[in-house]
Amino acid sequence: MAPKIAIIGAGSTVFARNLIGDLLRFPALADGTTLALMDIDPERLATSELIAHRLCEGRGARVGVEATGNRRAALDGANYVITCFQVGGLHPATVVDFVVPKRYGIRQTIADTLGIGGIMRGLRTIPVLLDVCRDMEELCPDALLLQYVNPMAMLCWAVAEASPIRTVGLCHSVQHTAGQLAAVLAIETADVEYTVAGINHLAFFMSLRSAGEDLYPQLRELVEADRVPREDRVRFEVLRHLGYFVTESSEHFAEYVPWFIKSARPDLIERYAIPLDEYPRRCDRQIEEWEALRAGLQNGGVIKAERSNEYGADIMNACETGEPFLFNGNVPNATAGGRLIDNLPGECCVEVPCVAAAGGIEPRAVGPLPRHLAALIQTNVNVQGLTVSASLTGRREPVYHAAMLDPHTAAELPLDEIEELVDELLWAHGDLVPPLVL
Repeated sequence: MAPKIAIIGAGSTVFARNLIGDLLRFPALADGTTLALMDIDPERLATSELIAHRLCEGRGARVGVEATGNRRAALDGANYVITCFQVGGLHPATVVDFVVPKRYGIRQTIADTLGIGGIMRGLRTIPVLLDVCRDMEELCPDALLLQYVNPMAMLCWAVAEASPIRTVGLCHSVQHTAGQLAAVLAIETADVEYTVAGINHLAFFMSLRSAGEDLYPQLRELVEADRVPREDRVRFEVLRHLGYFVTESSEHFAEYVPWFIKSARPDLIERYAIPLDEYPRRCDRQIEEWEALRAGLQNGGVIKAERSNEYGADIMNACETGEPFLFNGNVPNATAGGRLIDNLPGECCVEVPCVAAAGGIEPRAVGPLPRHLAALIQTNVNVQGLTVSASLTGRREPVYHAAMLDPHTAAELPLDEIEELVDELLWAHGDLVPPLVL
């Protein structure tokens, strides 16, 4: 029987276009599949529905497209559920996450994974994702949840703690970085072989090869010759000192550690080319792109979807056909056979090699990480676990502790000001964050 695929947050039109275009490449997903699109924004939903129909018509696919603002209707009987929503949107939530901390001297770039912005995004997103899981438990308990929402590690950790739903967190940082490194080294991306392990947005290339040749010496030569890309100075500086290349972009990584963004050291921002307040600008550009896309559709424009490097469609095809697909996924570190990464906590969410096949998702153990990398990752795991605890218990104190232990926030503010910042942000977010008791 052909599957039903529900996309929750389908108003993320560009992502939906890429994902739908990808799945239509596979006969197992393009013949008789039902595609249920759900979003709370009727205008964006209508645009995504139109895109889905145009893509199906262009490929001659026999896919039923349903669009609804009712989440339960979309989830009913689904085999796969894809989450790609943003609770609170750009206005007011994301803007608040930047504006309020800035008054305290905390500057951010993306603010969706760690730091005070990532903590707040986690607090307002975990309850919504768990509501989706509760509906799934009732309406499609055997479905596989493909989770694309940030903060990825916090959300997948919360689902693992609070729901029996099968889930894997999906990101594109690993494959994007592999492509970027291939471009820097002037080789084909398809020729790059790697093993990556860590946590989402803070995983490392434990091996990096092409045709059996270790590529790390070439990367180190670029560092020593000062020929690294300007926009990637942060990551190459990390390579210089820690010996491994990190998966997430330089602008992201800069706010996960205490070394690069400091209010008392504006020279570091220039030296490492760090784009402060980047995410709001990026959101503005995406809104403009969506409006242009919508206008083009209304004027009869042709929709094309090039193959993306998202994993979702390949995973669903592997589960349907049994043809294995290897990827990096975000899953609980503890398994029946032990830990996937030996020197990280069992309860945390790790990003490791996984195989999708007819039986679902099978993560692969990678053993211990180099001690200094595990220690760095643990600083982020601390913040993630405390934020998850605050959300699941409804208590405010773990939020204070998460912010106090956040590497960037702790490097800038004393303890009393951190508590004041948390209180002000929670007040500013209002009903977007469920009440947290002292």
